[in-house]
Amino acid sequence: MGEQLTIDDVRVTYNVAGRAALNAVDGVSFTLTPGAVLGLVGESGCGKSTLARAICGLVPLSGGSVTFGDVPVGSMGLSGRDPRLLRIQMVFQNPYASLNPRRRIGKQIEDARRIHPTTAPTVGELLDQVELPRSAAAGYPFQFSGGQRQRIAIARAMATGPDVLIGDEPIASLDASLQSRVAQLMRRVALESGASLLFISHDLAIVRTIADRVLVMNRGKVVEEGETDAIWGAPQHPYTKRLLGAIPAVDGLGRIPLVAQP
Repeated sequence: MGEQLTIDDVRVTYNVAGRAALNAVDGVSFTLTPGAVLGLVGESGCGKSTLARAICGLVPLSGGSVTFGDVPVGSMGLSGRDPRLLRIQMVFQNPYASLNPRRRIGKQIEDARRIHPTTAPTVGELLDQVELPRSAAAGYPFQFSGGQRQRIAIARAMATGPDVLIGDEPIASLDASLQSRVAQLMRRVALESGASLLFISHDLAIVRTIADRVLVMNRGKVVEEGETDAIWGAPQHPYTKRLLGAIPAVDGLGRIPLVAQP
């Protein structure tokens, strides 16, 4: 079983010449326990992606701390050379930019496997997990659709044997018909491996289907958090109510009526 990820009063501030400092992340705290699926939702520009990058050590903190187990992520260095930092893996929004266009798929996944070459699943097994044929290993990224590339990105992230998988708007660039399937795939792959999943999205309807708990973020702050069903059934914050009121209701058969939620 993996280790707990602890986010404590995290702040990320950007200084822009001639303007007041921008508090992109403003005092966010939460924990992500092993085997949990946490949804982070909010409108574009609310600070979700900045927070994700701060968790991975890709953006320096202005305050607070990110701790993985008992080790601060900041002490692992931004270069990613510390093997412990590789136990936190991110799947980015754009699968077209996150894969090397000049290298075969199998080689890119194999690079990640070298972190734990004796215990990691084989390239073929990783492709099985993300429901792609093993023959995909011989191909190049341009030969695959957006949904297939995102599955490849998931396989590559899981090849390191991560304890934490972070999806930073991983379905935003996909066709609507693929979004739910890829989200469900990320949940299954993460939980079957024993990892936890932080799934970041502005698509609340899909987050509801995969997350155990939800954080609602607005203007750099978490304004509400709780069990997924509780948030949907009885939202407390006006911002949460507004977000939920903007999405269509879905009945028990997965159909979307022509009446939005109240």
